[in-house]
This record gives sequence, C-alpha cells and structure tokens, in this order.
Amino acid sequence: MSAVRSVPVHGTVAPRFDAVRSAFEQAFAGADGGVDTEMGAALAVRYRGEPVVDLWGGVADVRDGRPWREDTASVVFSSTKGVMSLLAARLVQDGLLDYEAPVARYWPEFAAAGKERVLVRHALSHQAGLSAPRRDLTRDDLLDWTRVTDALAEQAPLWEPGTGYSYHALTHGWLAGELVRRVTGLMPGEYLRQLLTDPLAADFWLGLPVEQRERLAPMTVGPSLAALTAAQEAQRAPDTIDWPARAMTLGAAFPPELIADGVGFNDVEVLGAQVPGAGGVGTARALAAMWSSTVVETDGVRSLDEVVVHEATREQTSGRPVFDLPGPWPRWGMGFQLDSEARRLLTPSSFGHDGAGGQVAFADPEHEVGFAFLTNRMEAGDDRRATRIVDALRDALADGTRSA
Repeated sequence: MSAVRSVPVHGTVAPRFDAVRSAFEQAFAGADGGVDTEMGAALAVRYRGEPVVDLWGGVADVRDGRPWREDTASVVFSSTKGVMSLLAARLVQDGLLDYEAPVARYWPEFAAAGKERVLVRHALSHQAGLSAPRRDLTRDDLLDWTRVTDALAEQAPLWEPGTGYSYHALTHGWLAGELVRRVTGLMPGEYLRQLLTDPLAADFWLGLPVEQRERLAPMTVGPSLAALTAAQEAQRAPDTIDWPARAMTLGAAFPPELIADGVGFNDVEVLGAQVPGAGGVGTARALAAMWSSTVVETDGVRSLDEVVVHEATREQTSGRPVFDLPGPWPRWGMGFQLDSEARRLLTPSSFGHDGAGGQVAFADPEHEVGFAFLTNRMEAGDDRRATRIVDALRDALADGTRSA
C-alpha cells in the first residue's frame, strides 16, 4: 500500500502498528488519485488497555484552512448510538434495566397507541416501529428533549413491534436516552459523564459545552455523499413517504446529507442539545478509550463485564428490513452494531457502531481492542477508508500472534 505523504500526519504508533499508520495516510487519497485537501481525520487504537495508535492530520475547517490538531473534536453521528447502547448495557449490568422488560415499565407513557408490549430489546435493536416520526419534527423540536420523547411516546408504531426492524437512525437515541433518564434520573449526557468520560478523562460529549465549540471540526459533504443523496431524491416517487429517508431528516429537522454550512449537525445549538442518536461530539482518543473499557481495564476503568457483553451482543436483527433497502444489511445486538458484510469490524466478536460519512468505533474482546476513526469529510457508498485501516490492524495483530 503506497502512503499519501502530501498530507502531514501527526502523532505516534507503536512499531508493530506501522502498517496501520500507512493505512491512515492512505485514507487521505482522493477519488482522482490525488489528495483530498478538504479532509481531516483522527485515528486511535487501544490494545490491552494501552494506546498503540494515536494519529491525526488534514484540515479541520476548510473555510479558513485550520488544521486538524491533537485535541480537535468532531461529530461522530451514529457512533453515538453505540455509546447509548453502552450506557443501557451498564444499567442492565447494575440491575437497573432489563432487556426483556416492557419499555413502559420504566416509561409508562410509552404504552400509548398499542406499544405496551414493546420490550427494551426491541427499542434498542430497531424493532420498536418508531424509526421515523409520523408528523414532521423541526429544529426547534430537537432543542426540547421532552417535546421529542413525548411525540415518540404518543405515536402509533409504523409496523407491529418485534416482527421486523428498520433503522431508527435518530429516534433510537431518544428511546435509549429516555430509558436512561427514567432509570437514573439523569440526562444521558450527565450519566455518561459520571460513568465514563470523567473517570477516563475522555473528551466526548452528549450536549457540546459552549466552551468546547472552538475545538469543533465542521463536517463537509464529499462527492460520493452528494451524488448518493441527489440520486435518492431523483428516484423518490411523488406522493409517497420514504420512511428510511424520513428516519434521517425527521421530516423537517435535517437536510438529506444531515449537514450544511451551519445547518443540521453543523449547528452548534443542535450539538449543544442532546441528540443522542447522532449528536455525540468528541475525539478518536476518547472513543477508543471508552470502547476499550468495555473489554479490558483501561486507565483504571472497566465499564462492562463479560456477562453483559455476551448478552448485549447476541444478534437481535439482521437481513432484509421492513422498508426494503438493497443489501448488504447490518446486524445489531442490543443496540450494538455487530460484524457483518455491511460493516466489517476486527473479528466476528467485535461490537460498536459506525456513523454517517465514514466514522467507525468499536471494541473487540478477542484482542482487547478499542478502536475509533473519525473524519469530517463525509463520504458514502463504497467508502473503504476505515475498512482498510481495520484490515491493517487485523494483519498487525495476526503478525504479532505469529511472532509471539
């Protein structure tokens, strides 16, 4: 693999992981064979609790050329759902939440409109029938937690819950987050801070503080994402509801690409609210440490035990969704994305979540790895930037096993 040396890459790698650095450098290659000069990115890997890869490079803000720095933070999109699933798993571990219990046990209002038999595992694994709102939600709605959770509690399901799945692209976060709030009495961002980010000194937020905004790398739409959303719009039949598309936009809250200049997940007020399906903001370092803590003690923290990891990563959904989309299709456990043809992780036992535009974060219990790749250059389709890095990491770990 030839490295793209025109983009300076900063940071450190342990000698055994030099090929991972090369794969990260290659991620800056543009579609024309040159260099994507509008891309910034960061990569962090923990192995057996210790940092072995910590890299960053490129441009944080194309408007002024500000470089991506060691402490640059970015939106992680649906990788946030992995974090929310981690919080839910910890509550199960602590005996405060039961995957097999009805959601209404903890959130009585949720039983409305025929949802009294929706289980916690249905809500976490995209089977609750609430993948998109029946009525438009707006930007102002996003800034009011109760307004959104009340709307979900009142809504009739789009299909019979538990009989199939469709990706709850954004609503998943409020479903999981309201369960966290009802059980703990804390907003999910505060529970996350107490449980993980403070003990790990991890720079990750559900609800970006005003004082951290200057660290933010605005997201940009890459050519493949722009082409995909344009094609989808052109193919959309008139006078029909495209429920998967509505799951992304919530009707009127986000553009199809999720961002524009100062809009959607580039709107700092939206990021300051808690939008826990996709609005997490942080560094690759933070995510790698958090995921590492789920499988091995990391900086003195072990967030999940082996029993709950086993339970939380049992496959709940796979195959063709309720609203038909072309494969390959992902697989989910109790909210955790599992290894699949749609998202190859390190090994079949890996669990985590990817995010729109190229974000990937996960844990691997077999190798005791925490991994995070983040980028502000959002691509779609056959985006293999993170996949090639994971492939290089797999090879490096295999080489180490053979030489041990």
